[in-house]
Amino acid sequence: MQHVFIVGSKGIPAAYGGFETFVENLTAKKQNTDICYHVSRISDTDGEYEYNGAKCFDVKVPNIGPAKAIYYDVKALKRCIRICKDLQKNEEQKEKGAASRPVFYILACRIGPFIGRLKKQIHALGGQLYVNPDGHEWKRSKWSAPVRTYWKFSEKLMVKHADLLICDSKNIESYIQKEYGQYHPHTTFIAYGSETEGSSLRDDDAGFTGWLSEKGLKAKEYYLVVGRFVPENNYFTMLREFMASDTKKDLAIITTPNERLYQSLEQELHFSKDARIKFVGTVYDEQLLKKIRENAYGYLHGHEVGGTNPSLLEALGSTSLNLLLSVGFNEEVAENAALYWTKEPGSLAGQIHHADSLKEEEIEGFGRLARQRIDREYNWKKIVESYEACFMNGDLRKA
Repeated sequence: MQHVFIVGSKGIPAAYGGFETFVENLTAKKQNTDICYHVSRISDTDGEYEYNGAKCFDVKVPNIGPAKAIYYDVKALKRCIRICKDLQKNEEQKEKGAASRPVFYILACRIGPFIGRLKKQIHALGGQLYVNPDGHEWKRSKWSAPVRTYWKFSEKLMVKHADLLICDSKNIESYIQKEYGQYHPHTTFIAYGSETEGSSLRDDDAGFTGWLSEKGLKAKEYYLVVGRFVPENNYFTMLREFMASDTKKDLAIITTPNERLYQSLEQELHFSKDARIKFVGTVYDEQLLKKIRENAYGYLHGHEVGGTNPSLLEALGSTSLNLLLSVGFNEEVAENAALYWTKEPGSLAGQIHHADSLKEEEIEGFGRLARQRIDREYNWKKIVESYEACFMNGDLRKA
């Protein structure tokens, strides 16, 4: 039995978040019965449970601000090491080769200063340390300068000590190889997954039509934005450009609360005076959100920090016309299945004007290309198969 310990997600079942959705699908769609997953979950209590066949355990973490995630990862990894030791003490299991070469897979680079000592314990168990470097966490504007400095330093140490770095973006893999070449990092690329299956809701479903009516929207008469309300997702540029465009369509923004950013953008742009712009709150119903995506005229994507972004994959699988910020991460995913814009004044406004002029068959053509990208390169079956092969591949430690 190959034991795989996963640390760094908030846990399963997934309520939100890219890593959480990844772990949900990795366990739910497991194909290799010789793999046993152990998954940590951040919690207010301590406990154990089973979900999707995975052995899950809660990690009680105090509310200590930005350090909470660091505390959680360290505590969860220590718990995984203890569980593995207990497995190896079981002579019957040991005779069968169980837990003889466990994999400890850490999602994100938060615990670099602590990883050297923990890696020695992992290697003492015959284990391997795998790391998903995520995106450029140290670039996120939500962090203060000292915190960003910590994230960059932590990333460096995680790369240095990892036996294998699994990158969900080729751009991230290239960055790791270039930025930390002195450590000769062992990397591989396995994308994030998504799907193209349509919403279970009909177009005339009362839940969907009621949502449209409540928000003052009409099907195929709105552009859509879905994502966290943070500066690095370029809401300033998208709002500025939409206001400058001549489109008669609305802009529906599904996002998380951030009153400070909202007021800052309002003071600078006065977007509330534009009746086309509608902040419509959050939508956590998966099928309703998919139906909203399917009925958008176009999707605007301004993310520029991170690797393969889950919301972009979801858009490509559901919305035919996608207008993406021209950065390597987005272009790597969508290729020629989308329109691209820059942060230069007039760029996105011009693409919105162009999008409004497209014929229906042209829009459908973009949609076919987008769904082909997801079906061929980002389907969960392929992703799960790649991960299982990676976990079963044996000792990949650097010399």
